[in-house]
Amino acid sequence: MSRGSVLIVGGGIGGLSTAIALRNVGYDVNVVEIQEDLHSSVFGVGIIQPMNALRALDAIGCAQPCLDVGFAAPAWGRMLDVDGGFICDMPGTRVPGSDLPPMNGVTRPQLHKILTGKALEVGATIEYGKTFTELSDGPGGVEVVYIDGTRNTVDFVVGADGVYSKVRPYVLGEMKPVYLGQSAFRVNIPRLPEIDRIILQKGPEGMAGFVPIGPDLAYFFYNTTWAEGRWLEQADMPAVLREMLAPFGGMTAEVRDHHIDDPAGLVFRPEEWLIAPAPWHRGRIVLIGDAVHAVTPHLGQGAAQAIEDGIVLADALGKHDDHEAAFTEYTGRRYDRCKLIVETCVNIARWEMDPAAMEGYDNTAETQHVLEEMVQPI
Repeated sequence: MSRGSVLIVGGGIGGLSTAIALRNVGYDVNVVEIQEDLHSSVFGVGIIQPMNALRALDAIGCAQPCLDVGFAAPAWGRMLDVDGGFICDMPGTRVPGSDLPPMNGVTRPQLHKILTGKALEVGATIEYGKTFTELSDGPGGVEVVYIDGTRNTVDFVVGADGVYSKVRPYVLGEMKPVYLGQSAFRVNIPRLPEIDRIILQKGPEGMAGFVPIGPDLAYFFYNTTWAEGRWLEQADMPAVLREMLAPFGGMTAEVRDHHIDDPAGLVFRPEEWLIAPAPWHRGRIVLIGDAVHAVTPHLGQGAAQAIEDGIVLADALGKHDDHEAAFTEYTGRRYDRCKLIVETCVNIARWEMDPAAMEGYDNTAETQHVLEEMVQPI
């Protein structure tokens, strides 16, 4: 017997994870995704899966498939200087009592394929090229009007539609993310044997890094100070990036000289953050993921937190008959955890952009602190 019907707006990592978790506790779930298909909704190159993301994925039966196609790292990371010399190791941590590694890397298309397959397997429905135009929350449910003119009423709506969420105004009014002052370049590269964990290489300006995402595949990234609104043509990206990487030696120099030539292979993304005030629901509409806590990539926790949202939301709805109590518990269990992630990422970025202004800041210690907090129960 169904516990009720849920519409999830957004078929990304958070939306699909939530769909699986809600099906597992007995809800009928339909996901609508505005993009045309599974592949068009995938942005970026690869993704970091910290141990807490793997724990959450394990709860919905998706951790092992990710480990099977990804790269399980023996430790979190390592810090190098601009010439490639060793500075320190960043061990990370493991979930107590678990065999899960400190970190797994995987390509985004593979992760979406795994989550989509599991969502369909457990009985969720997914409609591409579809979203809503209007939500009307009432005591008997939420009336939804879709872009194709159809309408229905569902018990609950989950807004999993990203940092520029169209669902968020129904809960929190108008709200915009904050531009960090930093943007990131990313490109896939062959995985060298040394890239068996996250490798960070601090430059005079910005942070370069490497993430393993498969047995033979890694991605390179460069976080750099970037003026808000500065536009960069795709064709110009390789030359601009190579120039910014000129001071580097070591592996970054190898990437600069041999792997940054195809504009189509480069992904460029401004880094924005948001931590929305509680509560994260109003009536029968609730928000998850970037819609309420947009996280910059400095700790690899954006997707992890969205997946955790789905696990906790399903758990709360599964044990409360009163949705108000369930949504209140959900936000209560998530808010401080997500706020720590968002604020730590912002501080790490500020240190990368202007170390002198953050004198005494220890990004390695702060990273380790957050990772140890993330293995605590959710």
